Amino acid sequence: IPHRVNFRLAYRRQKGRWTMKKHILCLGDSNTHGYCADPADCADGGSRFNEDERWTCLLQKALGPDVLVTEEGLSGRTTVFQDPLHETMDALTVVYSLLKSHEAVDLLIIMLGTNDSKERLGANASCIAIGMERLVRKAQSVDCWGERGPNILLVCPPPIRPEMELAECGEPMGKGCLEKTRELHKYYKKTARLVGAHYLDAKDCEFNAVDGISLTVKEGGIVGILGPNGAGKTTLLRMMSRLMNPSGGMVSIRIGNEEITDDIEVKRHIGYLSNNT
Repeated sequence: IPHRVNFRLAYRRQKGRWTMKKHILCLGDSNTHGYCADPADCADGGSRFNEDERWTCLLQKALGPDVLVTEEGLSGRTTVFQDPLHETMDALTVVYSLLKSHEAVDLLIIMLGTNDSKERLGANASCIAIGMERLVRKAQSVDCWGERGPNILLVCPPPIRPEMELAECGEPMGKGCLEKTRELHKYYKKTARLVGAHYLDAKDCEFNAVDGISLTVKEGGIVGILGPNGAGKTTLLRMMSRLMNPSGGMVSIRIGNEEITDDIEVKRHIGYLSNNT
């Protein structure tokens, strides 16, 4: 039974035969692992967001069953800088074995750099970006890629918030972290262009107010719907805006604390503009 489960996780049935699913590997730190600094932010009241909350799991749900999303998140992970207090925290040391163990990889998403800003590592924003370049080039050299060859999305993590300095993690992080992470985006964008990687600035993601360094999801945030052609993105938006009715299930629209059930009232609050218009 476990073998059958693993088979269905990794393969999809297409045109009467089984083929490998497109595989996305997410390499990151505590924000990819799903660390939750404030139990009040976590549905389970624990220290890690569950499968309905972690961004990697939400990405999996958004892309659907024809894509496999795997998370490789480690709290404290850096790009290339070895931490004198903890073992094997740099991604460079393990990226070869990670990529080979998850072969074949169609897309590698790397979101690192926050922990590189620690005072004890002695790296400024420019050096952190050089470390990211070295990591990306190492990943590109590994014989693990799918049909399109090396395909990497470099994500610049959000800048650390001032609350971090007052939090429990603030002292070991040290001084200068805020300034370094605020400058990362301009260096990372150049790095992505230099190594031929895709680039995304996650500056609009919200950090937890407790430690100012861990991602959180707040009401009223902005959510992007990702997926290949035919995944149902347009259909979902049309159902949300009441332009079509779902064949099953339901779409709930809330304005503040009030649920809106009248279709005309929903259309007063939600607009939909097709890219074909």
